Amino acid sequence: MRLKDKVALISGASSGIGAAVARLFATEGARVIVTDIRENGGRQIEDIIRKDGGQAVFLKLDVTSEENWNRAVNDTVNQFGRLDILVNNAGMYQRATLDQTGVPDWDQVMELNAKGVFLGCRAVIPVMKRARSGCIVNMSSVSGLTGGSYSTAYNASKGAVRLLTKSIAVQYAAQGIRCNSVHPAPAETDMLVDVFPDQQSRSARIAEIPLGRFATAEEIAQCVLFLASDESSYVTGSELIVDGGLTAR
Repeated sequence: MRLKDKVALISGASSGIGAAVARLFATEGARVIVTDIRENGGRQIEDIIRKDGGQAVFLKLDVTSEENWNRAVNDTVNQFGRLDILVNNAGMYQRATLDQTGVPDWDQVMELNAKGVFLGCRAVIPVMKRARSGCIVNMSSVSGLTGGSYSTAYNASKGAVRLLTKSIAVQYAAQGIRCNSVHPAPAETDMLVDVFPDQQSRSARIAEIPLGRFATAEEIAQCVLFLASDESSYVTGSELIVDGGLTAR
């Protein structure tokens, strides 16, 4: 098992990529803290993992709240005595060009996608520093690497996650803490409806992907697993692009 006895906290784990990561980590031996603001979905994932023979605990978490983060980290350490892995997955998408993006829209996206990751990293760093070991995986996007035609605030927030990741990697490498980002192209999750609201826009995007399809949540979860495991022990400050060749053009 690649994560045997590790303790992993995953945000936004009630559905989509976060749920796939939580389930995969559990099968690889991790004790998983399933967190989300959506309690029903989070508890369903907790139940699924337990029925499959894994270890999971659900904690309700609003990633935009510093108090929520501190409580989640403290509860995890109190229950398990450690926290080895953080996966910052919670996020939202907003489809809007610059002139369509109001200040409240901008603030909402940055609050969840960028500030939420910042707060999560800041909450776990003291625990990982004491252990002189830890791994953080931040979910960015291919939209954090290139400009976008229709998602201004989203692109900016995911770009912020990319460079925040690199800064953390540099600042805490000497304490044995690794930090990397994952950059998926659109995946077959519920969020895909927000990204591509009609078949025409969906088909147009698929036509740009050399592999000719969107990723599954499970495929992205496998990449997160690699970065969270000891197999990537010499990998930090890097960006793992999972896009079917989209950005290779």
